[in-house]
Amino acid sequence: MLNNKKAFSLLEATISIAIFLIFAIGIYGGIQLIFQIVYNSRLRIIENSILNEQVEVIRNMSFFDVGIKNGSPSGLLDRNVTTTRNGIEFLITRTIRNIDDPFDGTIIGGAGGGGGLVDICHKGNTITVAEPAVPAHLNHGDTLGPCGGEPPPFDSSPADYKLAQVDVICARCSQREPLSMVTYVAPKFLEGDPTHGALFIEVFDSEVEPIQGADVHIVSTETDPTYDFEEITDNDGMLRVVDLAEGTGVYHITVTKNGYTTDRTIESDVQIPNPTKPPSTVVAQDVTEVSFFIDEISSINISTTNASCATVGNVPFTLRGTELIGTNPDVFLVDENVQTDANGTYLFSSVRWDTYALGVSGYDLIGSIPDTPLVVNPGVSQEVQLVVGANTANSLLVMVRDGSNSQPVANASAHVTASGFDQTKLTGIGSVRQTDWSGGFGQEFMSDATRYWTDDGGVDVNTSPGDITLLDIGGFYSASGMLESSIFDLGTEVRYIQLEWEPVAQPPETGVDSLKFQIATSSTTESVAWEYLGPDGTDATFYTVSEPLIYEVHDGDQYFRYKVYLSTDNSAYTPRLSDLSLTYTNICTPPGQSYFGGIGSNTYTVEVTASGYDLYTTDIEVNGDTFLIVDLGEAE
Repeated sequence: MLNNKKAFSLLEATISIAIFLIFAIGIYGGIQLIFQIVYNSRLRIIENSILNEQVEVIRNMSFFDVGIKNGSPSGLLDRNVTTTRNGIEFLITRTIRNIDDPFDGTIIGGAGGGGGLVDICHKGNTITVAEPAVPAHLNHGDTLGPCGGEPPPFDSSPADYKLAQVDVICARCSQREPLSMVTYVAPKFLEGDPTHGALFIEVFDSEVEPIQGADVHIVSTETDPTYDFEEITDNDGMLRVVDLAEGTGVYHITVTKNGYTTDRTIESDVQIPNPTKPPSTVVAQDVTEVSFFIDEISSINISTTNASCATVGNVPFTLRGTELIGTNPDVFLVDENVQTDANGTYLFSSVRWDTYALGVSGYDLIGSIPDTPLVVNPGVSQEVQLVVGANTANSLLVMVRDGSNSQPVANASAHVTASGFDQTKLTGIGSVRQTDWSGGFGQEFMSDATRYWTDDGGVDVNTSPGDITLLDIGGFYSASGMLESSIFDLGTEVRYIQLEWEPVAQPPETGVDSLKFQIATSSTTESVAWEYLGPDGTDATFYTVSEPLIYEVHDGDQYFRYKVYLSTDNSAYTPRLSDLSLTYTNICTPPGQSYFGGIGSNTYTVEVTASGYDLYTTDIEVNGDTFLIVDLGEAE
């Protein structure tokens, strides 16, 4: 007799359990999502109730009490408070601002149809523009008011009414955005205090472009009322505070932004008797305009070595910028006397864009890589190598540069003579440069400085000889283009420093990083495929204005070539390249520099010659460590 026994195999059981788990997890996730939605809805209902309560409180206050304590407008409200509902803690943030309505004119003059619009006479035609655009039109010769009409009214009491905004967010929940409510509060009778005035604060970057979202901290302890509040700039980089108590030199202003430098007013004292930017003044029924400049933080990493590239530690040195915070006497924003550590390094981790001079004490400065004065752009990490030697009583460091772009000149002859002294030295290898591509493609090795290897058909090198632009097709520029250079022979093993190009600033309409580069290097010209890399040593990145330093993987390679990439977000505009330089040096030989040490105190004649440049001659008095910057003009 046969027994017919049926059972699940191990595989069937495993599959069944897996299917069950999939359904169970899905059901559990769905339930969790429903609970999360219900919880978030509950939070929003509570927050909406809190907002309604807060707005009702504001509406029932006296108009002159609607304001932030120590803020502008000043009032009885705290900026931030917390409240607890159903065991949940909520953060309430209040923002009160004065509104200058254009119906009765504005404090800067100008009236329009309301809603922040102002009539302007532009080249004989009356146009209506938004209020933030008025200063730009006035700066270009336009006038306020309609053409041929009466001058627009001036509002001496600009605090017409107030905007009140309340934000509520759960303090300890996963909410990212607060719930907000905005209302307007108007006075029952007259407008603001006639003894008050306005303070307009403009914030720009290093290219004089407006900075939006900058934090502006205003403090005044000598006015009635006193102020201590923070606001942020608008899309035009402006903060307009239209109702502040009058006061002379009493408003202390600090402008900051995350990742940016700081700019502020400075009160005079013994160290800074005449600050360049003293505390601001507010004049009754008038506007005071002040400007501040901030940009991305940079850093300078200093290293000290000798001519053999061995580390030299504990070297005292000075770093001084050009930015003044005081005059008569001059007080510099950066004027540091420090020294490198035992490993020969020192990091300035947070510096402002500027041009910096460097000097050493206890040693002779044989040269620097790159050369000085050092130009530091915003948002860069600048490596600087100071090459030092034995200290002598008198020395002369000659720095030879191209007068048109300040790039070091390679193999220039520096001939220094005086009574009983006659010495000639060549400057260290400095840079290769290309300024013209109009000779066309097809040149593998660089011999004709106007030619290159190839392009993708999206670039134009002929319409404006000496420039690379995107190709203009029927009045519209192509979206992108690429050009690959010929092979440069640098002649010896080198250390690559950085790429530099002109112009640095491109039309903003072309988009971010519309001009960028990759480079390829090799120890032989027999490379079948050149590997183009960016600043992190991979083919996924590109050299841009914020990343011009060359990755160390290329060091030691004799041959070099580059690719330039152009792109635009607007077919009516194109980026442009007119000058590209590669800066490099022979290990620790400073580029474009010649050092003459252990010489006597005397007047020396310096004669500098270089191929393709005019002769340069000057006399210089050497007494101690002396520096001479020679800017050569190109020979005609």
